[in-house]
Amino acid sequence: MTEPEVTLPHYVDPLGETLHLLRLTGTLYCRSELTAPWGVDMPPIEGCMMLHVVTAGQGWLETEDGERFHLEPGTLTLVPHGMGHRLSSEPGARADPLFDLPVEKISDRYEIMHHGGGGELTQAICVVVRFDHVAARHLIALLPKVLQIDAWDDDTGGWLQSTLRFIAREARALRPGGETVITRLADILVIQAIRSWLASAAEAERGWLGALRDDQIGRALAAIHRTPEKPWSIETLAAEAGMSRSAFCARFTDKVGQSAMQYLTQWRMNLAHTRLQETTDSLAALAAGLGYTSEAAFCRAFKRVFGVSPGSVRRSAA
Repeated sequence: MTEPEVTLPHYVDPLGETLHLLRLTGTLYCRSELTAPWGVDMPPIEGCMMLHVVTAGQGWLETEDGERFHLEPGTLTLVPHGMGHRLSSEPGARADPLFDLPVEKISDRYEIMHHGGGGELTQAICVVVRFDHVAARHLIALLPKVLQIDAWDDDTGGWLQSTLRFIAREARALRPGGETVITRLADILVIQAIRSWLASAAEAERGWLGALRDDQIGRALAAIHRTPEKPWSIETLAAEAGMSRSAFCARFTDKVGQSAMQYLTQWRMNLAHTRLQETTDSLAALAAGLGYTSEAAFCRAFKRVFGVSPGSVRRSAA
């Protein structure tokens, strides 16, 4: 049997391609003017990430299990899993539930909050975002419960301060397209926080992220992510990786934690789940767009992965 031809691109950056898929939706941008003593009890927001940047003054972030993080000017703090937490001027300060506090709503996606007891001023930016792509869900699941970086260090200080000033200016002016500008810039802030973690965290060298960085397995993953509709097989994926079939199977399972064909099915089904909720495409069209030769085969695979039919997911999203 003739081995499939190896079709490696000249340059592949699987991790970079994955970051490119991190498109956020549902952005809410809040500029806060907080005077000590102050405290805000942030509720859990399922499926969302929360980003806090203090631009003047200081504060504290406390998790539900009591872990504390100091918020200083230029510190960029990401709460990736939408868990509840508390922001305050000092540890132990009284905190009011977020949704009980009055805000000045400038638009659907931008608001201003004034809160506190009239003392020392803290200015902060809070961004709430949701990542819906399957790549984002894979990546976010691997992030720590709180991710904090010094965003105004020598490497990033200039562009970040400029970005924050530009966001504030757009928000005040409310010119046509301003919400779009704010959303895209918030996207950059969140992704920069994730990039910083990827560059320094030991966890980013293992599991799925480690597999994306692997010269050979990363190529196969990139191929699946880029064209999930292709009729992939072990042979063609091994060819993408430039490996023999047996070596590829063993290395993929070792790096990713599941077989290549299991991963391909899971990836396709997660994409299908999102498309069922966001589009009106027929089941036949979804099946064809994800590499299935029949609607029946697609539905069987979907139910095997999620335990429910595609139709029930679509009905629940309506």
